[in-house]
Amino acid sequence: MARKNYTDEFRQRAVDLYESTPGATLKGIAADLGISRGALKEWVGKHGSGATTAGMGLMPAAGRAESPTAKILRLEVENARLEAEKLKLETERDILRQAAKYFGGGDELVNRFQFVQDHKDAYGVKRLCEVVEIARSSFYAWLDAAPRRAAKAADDAALAARIRVLQDPAQGGDRAYGAPRITADLNDGVPAAGRVNHKRVARVMREHELAGIRLRRRVKTTIPDQSGRKFPDLIERDFSIGEPNRRYVGDITYLPIADGSNLYLATCIDLGSRKLAGWQVADHMRTELVEDALRAAARDRGSLAGAVFHSDHGSVYTSKAYATLCEQLKVTQSMGAIGTSADNSLAESVNATLKRELLEGASAFPDQATAYRAVFRWANRYNTRRRHSAIGQITPNNYENAYAATTSATLAEAA
Repeated sequence: MARKNYTDEFRQRAVDLYESTPGATLKGIAADLGISRGALKEWVGKHGSGATTAGMGLMPAAGRAESPTAKILRLEVENARLEAEKLKLETERDILRQAAKYFGGGDELVNRFQFVQDHKDAYGVKRLCEVVEIARSSFYAWLDAAPRRAAKAADDAALAARIRVLQDPAQGGDRAYGAPRITADLNDGVPAAGRVNHKRVARVMREHELAGIRLRRRVKTTIPDQSGRKFPDLIERDFSIGEPNRRYVGDITYLPIADGSNLYLATCIDLGSRKLAGWQVADHMRTELVEDALRAAARDRGSLAGAVFHSDHGSVYTSKAYATLCEQLKVTQSMGAIGTSADNSLAESVNATLKRELLEGASAFPDQATAYRAVFRWANRYNTRRRHSAIGQITPNNYENAYAATTSATLAEAA
C-alpha cells in the first residue's frame, strides 16, 4: 500500500537526507523511503543543492565540494576507525597470550587434550593421559574430531560475517536487528534445505558479540488531563494484527538534543499492519503536534473514516481541538485507564525502539536538524524495509499488500 502522492516537504526532506548521508546512494535512500530511484533522482536534480549539507556528509559525493567541517568529521571518523582497529589487534594479542596458559581458564578438559597433543612427542600419550587424568580413548576421539570442529568453526565464522553485513547500515542493514530478525533475513527466499536454525543464529551472535542494540529506559512525557473529558477503551489491550486502517494507537516521546533542548515526536500507528501511518516532530507538545500526526495518517490513508484512535489521557488528546479534528475525520477516540501504561504499551514500545536504534546508547542527538533527519529516515524505513515479528518478519507495506491481495482473491471467489 505504497504512497503515490508526496508533499513538497517530503520531497525536500528526501533530498536533504540523500545529500547529508555519508556514502549515500540513490538506490539505498529510495529503498528506505519506499520510493523509486528515478523519483528520488528527479527530486535531487530539482531540489538538490549540489553539495553535501555542512557538517553532515563524511565523504564528498561525485561533483560535490567537501566543506572544511565535513572534512574534519570525515577525519574524526577515520581516526575512530583506526583506534578501533588498534584496539581489535591488541585484544587479539591478549587472547593469544591467554591461550598459551593451558589451564588458565576456559574448557579445562579441552585444555588437557591440547596439552597432551602439544607434548606427546616428548613424553608419550599414555604417560601424559595418566598425569592429567584423561582416558586415551577420549583423547584420540577428540583428535579425530579436529577436522569437524575446524569445519564447524569456519562455518560459524562465515555465518557471523553474513550477520555483520545484515547489521551494517552502510550495506542496507540494521544495527538493532537481533536473532529473530537476522534469522528471517538469512532465510528469506532460501529453500527449506538451506535454511539456518534460529538457535544457531543466536549462538553465533552471542559468541561473536553481535547482539542487537539494547533498549534504553523510557521517559514519560504525558501531561495529565485536567478537563475531565473521558472516552471509553475500545482497544482493551487487544493489539492483534488484522485489517489495516481500522484501529490506531498513538503517543508522544521526547528527542533529547545536545544543547539541552528537546524535540517531540507524535505517532499514529496502525494496529492491523504495524505501519507508522502518521508522525510529526516539533519543538513543543501543544495540541497541534498530535493533530499534525493524525492529519499525516489521513493523507497517507486517503481517509480515516470509521477508524478508532487509541491514546493515553494526556491533555493534548483530551483537548477540545483534538476531539473536533477526530470528528471531522470521522475517527472515534479511545483511551485506556488513567495511570496505566499497559493500555497503550504498543505505542510506547515503538517510541522506545526508535530512540534505542537512533541514539545507539548516546545521551542526545548533536542538533535538531540531525534529529529530524534521523527520524525522517527511520520512520519511512520502518514501513518499507524493517521486519516486524508480529506480522511474520515482513515489512508493514508488504503485509498490507499481501492482505489486500488475499482479500481481493476471497471476494472474487465469493462472487
